[in-house]
Amino acid sequence: MSLSFSGSAKEEICRELPAKRCCCQAMAFGVLLFANTFTGSTVRIVTESREFAFLLPRLFWKAFKMEFDEFPSMAAPGKLVFQITEPWKLEFIMDAYGFDPDNTLALHVNLSVLEDECCREHFLMGAFLAGGSVTDPGKGYHLELATSHQAVGRETYALMEEILGFYPKLGARGGNTVLYFKQSDQISEVLTRLGAPICGMGIIEAKLEKELNNKVNRRVNCDGANISKVVDAAQVQLSAIRTLRERGDFDKLPGKLKDAALAREAEPEASLTELAAMMDPPITKPAMNNRMKKLMKIAEEGMV
Repeated sequence: MSLSFSGSAKEEICRELPAKRCCCQAMAFGVLLFANTFTGSTVRIVTESREFAFLLPRLFWKAFKMEFDEFPSMAAPGKLVFQITEPWKLEFIMDAYGFDPDNTLALHVNLSVLEDECCREHFLMGAFLAGGSVTDPGKGYHLELATSHQAVGRETYALMEEILGFYPKLGARGGNTVLYFKQSDQISEVLTRLGAPICGMGIIEAKLEKELNNKVNRRVNCDGANISKVVDAAQVQLSAIRTLRERGDFDKLPGKLKDAALAREAEPEASLTELAAMMDPPITKPAMNNRMKKLMKIAEEGMV
C-alpha cells in the first residue's frame, strides 16, 4: 500500500536514530507528551506508521535502556499499539523528565531536558511522529500537532517560535490542543527542520505547479474571452456588410472601405489585427477598426 504524504514525511524523519542519547531522550519526550496516553500508570503510543513503529523500540532502548511491555506485530494491519505498564519503568521515565509519577495532571515541557538546540529539534520530531500530520499539498496546506496536555501545547507553541522563527496557530479539537500551520512556505520550513527535507521540497514544488496551472488557466480563460469578443464583433460587422449589399450600397463604398468589407467576409473569424495585415498596403489595427466603424455607421444611417 502506498504511503500518504504524511506517512512519507514520517518515514523520512525515521530514517536515522539520533546519534546522541540526550537527543534520543528529547525525541522520546516529544513522543510521550504528544502520544495517546502518558500517565503514572500507563504509557500508550498508537500509530499507523510502520516506520515510526520500527523506530520506537530502538529509540526507547537508546534513551532509557528499556523495552516496551506490550508491542504489536509489525505485520498486523491497521493501528499499532505500544504500551509500558511496569511501575518501575514508568517511575524511571517520569524521573528522567522531572515529573512525579503520582501527579501527572499538569505535565509540561521541561526545558531543562532540552537545553541544546539539537535536543529541542528532536523533541519536535518526536511530537510530530506521535501527534502530527500533514496534508497532501495537492489537496491543501495543513500541518498540525495535537496533544491532550494544555500546558504542553502552550509551551510547544513558544518553543516552535524559538526554533522556527514563526508561531503556529493555536486551536482546540476534541479536548486536545492543536498547533497548526496553513502557509505553504512555513509548512515546508517545518518539515525541513523536522528532518523531512524531501517532503518539504514537495510542498514548494506543489505550490509552484498550482501557480503555473492557475496562470495557464487564467490565460486560457482570457484568450477564450478575447476570442468570444472577436467573434461577436465580427458578427456585428458582417451584419452591417449584408445590410449594405441588400440595400445596393456595397458597390458605392469607397475603395478602402470596400477592401475592408471584402476582407471581413473572407475571414469572418479573423481579428482586427489579422484583417489589418491583409490590406494592401497593410494598415494598423486602429485604422482597420476605424474602417469597420465607418461601415457600420453607413449601414445604420442608410447612406453612403
